[in-house]
Amino acid sequence: METQQQIDPIQRETWQVPSYEKPLWLGVSQRYCVVIPVINEGVRIRSLLEKMAALNVAGMADIIIVDGGSTDGSLEIPMLRQLGVRGLLLKTGPGKLSAQLRCAYAFALDEGYAGIVTIDGNDKDDPEAIPRFIAALEDGVDFVQASRYVAGGIAENTPALRDLAIRFIHAPALSLTSGFKWTDTTQGFRAYSRRMLLDPRVAPFRNVFGQYELLAYLSYRVPKLGYRCLELPTIRRYPQGEVPTKISSVRGNLEVLGVLMRVCRGKYDASSKR
Repeated sequence: METQQQIDPIQRETWQVPSYEKPLWLGVSQRYCVVIPVINEGVRIRSLLEKMAALNVAGMADIIIVDGGSTDGSLEIPMLRQLGVRGLLLKTGPGKLSAQLRCAYAFALDEGYAGIVTIDGNDKDDPEAIPRFIAALEDGVDFVQASRYVAGGIAENTPALRDLAIRFIHAPALSLTSGFKWTDTTQGFRAYSRRMLLDPRVAPFRNVFGQYELLAYLSYRVPKLGYRCLELPTIRRYPQGEVPTKISSVRGNLEVLGVLMRVCRGKYDASSKR
């Protein structure tokens, strides 16, 4: 494996990463990794991993699950190994999704991966797009965003209010303030380059990112810094009669809108210079 951009040890000391354990780690075998954040996903995570195994994702990227503290018994290590998972991280520090992602991204960068694909563990996204995400990273793209709304994308059973909020509030606000035309900004099916995540002007490893702030922040900050961004068409399916999400319908959505306003006003911008 070729040598990747090294981490400045002084910069590394400034990273704020929640504490975590490594119940499973089989070592690096691929240039890229796929990070899957989960918490109590039950049969959904197994279904996603089975789809990824059928696609031989493990033959092109190491699969790393980052668990926010599941108690449903859905992450048995023999099953994970059988389905091609190379790493299981267990966040023991505080925080929700953004904290989980900080754990996994810091771990992946420390291990030398050239880039990271992230896909939610709730089985809403079709992993068939993962090879195209990796190809885009190989082509020099720094931020790849999945989109159900661009040509070729498919949205099935998206709740009406969520669909309207994404298309007419969230994506337009981030497009206007970031300078890049986004169409689908709330979902976590994405890919990031190593060089972008290591840029001190991006600085994703801060405790201010503890809940759901990190995704919106990166959609805002990365294009403003001139990095190459791309949306790829993907398939996102909500099951009939169920909305698998950790964001509550009223309070959670208000928090998301509050984060969006703070992001678009530059409240999370890092003060570091390259």
